[in-house]
Order: sequence, then C-alpha cells, then structure tokens
Amino acid sequence: MRRFCSMKAGVWLLAAVVAGASAWTVGLAGAQAGKAVPQAASAPLPDIPTLMHHVEEHQKELDKVRENYTYSSLQTTQEIDANGQVKKTETEEDEDFFVNGHVIERTVKKNGKPLDGHEQQKETARVTKLVEKAQKTPPDQPLEGQTISVSRLLAIMDVRNPRRESFRGRQTIVFDFVGRKNAKTHGLAEDASKKLEGTVWVDEADREIAHLEVSFIDNFHVGGGLVANIQKGSNFRFDQAPVRGELWLPTGDEGTIQARVLLVKGFRERFTERDYDYKRFQVEAQQSKDAKVIDPKP
Repeated sequence: MRRFCSMKAGVWLLAAVVAGASAWTVGLAGAQAGKAVPQAASAPLPDIPTLMHHVEEHQKELDKVRENYTYSSLQTTQEIDANGQVKKTETEEDEDFFVNGHVIERTVKKNGKPLDGHEQQKETARVTKLVEKAQKTPPDQPLEGQTISVSRLLAIMDVRNPRRESFRGRQTIVFDFVGRKNAKTHGLAEDASKKLEGTVWVDEADREIAHLEVSFIDNFHVGGGLVANIQKGSNFRFDQAPVRGELWLPTGDEGTIQARVLLVKGFRERFTERDYDYKRFQVEAQQSKDAKVIDPKP
C-alpha cells in the first residue's frame, strides 16, 4: 500500500478512517472470527454511529493480538491511457507486519526481482527508522499524513439506507454514506471526506469491516489545485476477512485514480493489492490470553 498512498491519498484516507487501516482485529466479547452469530432478519438495525464506535473501540482492545501476525502482499500498478489501455505495469512484493498498531511494509521484490544488496541495505535502513517511529506513535495516530476520528467523519457524512445483507456467507449491516457539501471542515482529511460517497459492509457478529467501496463524487483540489487535482470518479475498494478462524486481516484492495499534479502532469492508474501467506510468528502469555476473544478453539 505504501507506493499508492500519495496517489490515492484522499481515497485511502476514508479507508483508513472508516474501515480502519488499524481496525483489523475488532471483535465482540462472545463472538468468534469465522463463526457468525445468526441474527433474525426482523431484528432492529443498530444505530449506525453507535455501531461504528463499537468497531473503533473494540479494535483498541485487541490491538496487541495482530502484533503476532505477518503476511505478504503483492501490489500491481497499471498506467492506463485515455482509452483504458495499459501502457505500463509495475509490481512490488512486500512482507507486512505490525508494530504498536501500525502496519509496516518491507519490500522484498520489485517487478518480480529480489532487491539487490544495495537496495536491501536502503530498505533495511528505511524500515528500521519506520519501526522506531511506530514504537513512539500512538496506534490511533498515523505514521504519516493526517487522520480523522470516526465522530468527526460521521459529522461530515450523511448515512443512508441502513440494511442487512448476506456477504460471502456472513450476515452484515450495510449502509451508504455521502459527504455533506455544506459541512464545516478543517484540514486536508476532512476536506476530502466531503467529496466522497460509498458503501460499508460491517460483519454483524464480529463488528468488523468486511468490505468498503468509496469514490470521489467531485474533483478534489489539493493546495487549490496547484499541488494536485484528484478527479471525479477515482475509486477504491477494500476487503478483509477472518483468517484461519483466528483473526480478521486484510485480504486486498483495488481501485483507479485519475489526477493531475502541479497543473502539468496528468495520470491514470489502476492499482490492486492481494494479501496472502498469513503467519503467526510469536505468542506471548498475555497476547495469547487476549486472542481467546476471537479464537474459536479453547
């Protein structure tokens, strides 16, 4: 995800806030990942702001659990022309792990080739500095850029059409949202939120974001358009799922972006990320105790 953050900053911003780039491990006491708790179709729908606050608060309780996990990611970027034809394709393979609630990505391959000795040294130095920064940065604050709280986001967005749907065999609470143009905002993160619309699928049993779709409904100007202009229609999709019945982790994302940078360079790109090879590499006594909240095995 690192290579795309600058290009799709406004889109990823919403994923980071609503889906919670740091909200992989949300769970309710008594609910187990991979074992959906049946809900009657006629049961009253939960209040959406309350639901999202549960998502945010419960993930804080289990943040340490995912410190035991690592996984691999394959990121693909395609540069496309005005007709949608692919002009250039680049790939990057990373090893992903968590430090103090922050995901750290260590690049191991570019375009299918392992990093050479010099590149490995540079990457090791970069990751070491990032780990040190992550250790000092509270989990609810980003390592880079801006963030926005759920309460502020809900104040900027109008929530519509809450409903229940089956998503990949599990019961979910689904709702649509759209930014209010007349909302008073401060900072890049809040300003971008006004330009977005989308839909969120929340796993009802585990209070996890299962799927997110978001798109820009208007052009978003950075620095009055002098720095960048993310164009209407740029979009993003995000997925996560319970892995081996133990923990919710990201499974991938995709999207397209069309933008102009510094009033000169315009680009269109399609990006995808696929996450795989999940491993549990460390277990400590206290973390093991916490993990029982979402581990179906005694």
